[in-house]
Amino acid sequence: MVPKKFSDEQKRVFVLDTNVLIHDPSALFRFKEHDIFLPMVVLEELDKGKKGLSDSARNIRQVNRSLDTLVSTNIDQDIFEGIPLVSKEMLAHVNELASGKLYFQSEALPIPLPKSLPGNNPDNSILATTIAIKEKFPDKTVTLVSKDINMRIKASVLGIHTEDYFNDQVVDDENVMYNGMCALGEDFWDKHGTQLRSWQENNRTFYEVEGPATDEWGTNICLYSQDETGFEAIARKIEGDKAHIEYTNDYRRPKNHIYGINARNREQNFALNFLMDPEIDFVTLVGAAGTGKTLLTLAAGIMQTLEKGLYSEIIMTRVTVPVGEDIGFLPGTEEEKMTPWMGALMDNLEVMAQANGKRIDL
Repeated sequence: MVPKKFSDEQKRVFVLDTNVLIHDPSALFRFKEHDIFLPMVVLEELDKGKKGLSDSARNIRQVNRSLDTLVSTNIDQDIFEGIPLVSKEMLAHVNELASGKLYFQSEALPIPLPKSLPGNNPDNSILATTIAIKEKFPDKTVTLVSKDINMRIKASVLGIHTEDYFNDQVVDDENVMYNGMCALGEDFWDKHGTQLRSWQENNRTFYEVEGPATDEWGTNICLYSQDETGFEAIARKIEGDKAHIEYTNDYRRPKNHIYGINARNREQNFALNFLMDPEIDFVTLVGAAGTGKTLLTLAAGIMQTLEKGLYSEIIMTRVTVPVGEDIGFLPGTEEEKMTPWMGALMDNLEVMAQANGKRIDL
């Protein structure tokens, strides 16, 4: 049956697609004070996908355990009147308290889909259920949440309010992520250059600057000026309002190549300065595809292993993103299975070998 009413007229109702629960098993508890409605076809899809060793199967089993706990701890009340999303037994496992209720569908809803959506596949059943909830509760904001782009498109065509699921992301906007860089103002040297001290250590040039700007810096932040001087440095040590900054090597110059590879912009130059610094144990590079993250990393690794002898070996790996079936189901030996995934790395190694005029045995 369909609920007679939801817990509060001010709360929204979210109808969850199966892929949302598979994507984030804790999604049930991510909607704060709002109510959640699960169509029966979602439970059927969860039941079909629970077997196996894949990540999606493990996530489904976690969702099933959460649902079982919610239902078993509220067995004394009418399940169709909604059950609290967080019980006392689950408070220790939930990061944020959800105060809404969970509702289940238990009967077919007499809402025919448009002729443009024939058949009775799971997606269309979820759409029909959402339309039924929307028509029975016209005063409520009913939203279909799905990770499937085509599902959201079809829902929008049918007049259903739909949203993607973003609650598992660290930040909502990548533009606000820390980028590790800081532009120096035009008057920076006027304010901070009066007591400037410089020295050299192991063929590296250091400066000690003092002033208000250093309060916003952190260790290993990249500093650069936007004027014609092209000043670039890395803050190595922060002590109060004093900072020790190191003038970077310019890997854009042909003679400063790293195994035949040169930086082509400021960001790549900073990346190579970090990658070529043996005192830094861990470097993370974030950027769009094609910006040279893998190529620069391989060049720095080969240079420090083969040329400088700082390391004895390079361990190279990358995530395997399956297309269709998981890689474990592909025919062939382990080497034959991994060849497509390692192809891009091999191409990068060949580029560096040709640029440097040397042979790399793989």
